[in-house]
Amino acid sequence: MSPDTIAAALAKPTERTKARARAARNRRFLVHGSRVVLLVTVIALWEVLARTKAIDPFNFSMPSKIWEQIRDWAVHGTAQGSLWEQIWYTLYEALLGWIIGVLGGVVLGITLGRIRFLADVLGPYIKVLNAIPRIVLAPIFLIWFGLGPASKVASAVVLVFFPVFFNAFQGAREVDRNLVDNARILGASNRRVTLQVVVPSATSWIFTSLHVSFGFALIGAIVGEYIGATKGLGLLVAASQGTFNAAGVYAAMVILAVVALLTEGLLTFAERRLFHWRPSEPGTDR
Repeated sequence: MSPDTIAAALAKPTERTKARARAARNRRFLVHGSRVVLLVTVIALWEVLARTKAIDPFNFSMPSKIWEQIRDWAVHGTAQGSLWEQIWYTLYEALLGWIIGVLGGVVLGITLGRIRFLADVLGPYIKVLNAIPRIVLAPIFLIWFGLGPASKVASAVVLVFFPVFFNAFQGAREVDRNLVDNARILGASNRRVTLQVVVPSATSWIFTSLHVSFGFALIGAIVGEYIGATKGLGLLVAASQGTFNAAGVYAAMVILAVVALLTEGLLTFAERRLFHWRPSEPGTDR
C-alpha cells in the first residue's frame, strides 16, 4: 500500500468526525433556535389575545403586565420585604429539604438494596407511605412546626425522599454481581463492597432522580408557604390570589420557573463533569 493511500485512509475518519461535529452543532443551533421561536410566539400570541380581549385580561393577565409586576417587585420590593429575600427564603427551604431528602433516600435505598431482610420487612410500610398523597401532609407539618421554615423543609423532604429512595434501591439491586463477587474474592468486606462497588454503580441511577427531585423540593416549599408562612414566593402567590392580582400569580410562577431551570442547568453540568466518560445517548445535546 502506497503512502498516499495510507494517508487518504487516515484522513477519512477525520473528515467523518468533522462532519458529525458540524451536524451536531447544526442540530443544537436548530433546537435552541426553535425553542426561542416557540417561546416568543407563545408570548406574543398571549399578549395579542389579551389586548384584543379575545381572552379575559383580568383572569389571564398579559406578559407585559407580568413583566411590570416582576420589575416593580425587584425595584420597590413586596409587601413581605424585598423580592430577593423572598426568593432566597424559598430557595433555602427547598435546598435544605432537598439535601435531607436526597441523603435519606440514598442511605436508606442502598441499605435496603444491600440487605434483603430489611427490604422484606420495611417494604410494605414504604409502599403504604409512598401511596399517601404527600401534599396533604403540609397542613400537618404546619401544625407541628409552625409558620417558620421547618414545616416547609419537612414538606420538601417527603416529596424528595421517595423518588431518590426508589432509584437508589434499584441502582443497588442492579449492580453487576460479577463485580461484587470479584471484590469479595479479593478480600473486600461488606463495607468496602458497598462503598467502592455498589455506591459508584448506583450513582447514575441516583443522579437521574436528582433532576426531578429538586423540582419536587420547590413544590413542597411553595405549597407549605401557600398554606401558611411569613415569607417566600408561595406567600406572594397566596397574597396575589387574595387580591385577585393575576399578574402577581404569574410573576411568581415565572420566577419559580427561572430558579428551577437554573438549578436544572447546574445539576446537568455536575452530571456531565462526573460522568464525562459515559457516551451520550443518540439525539441528546451532550
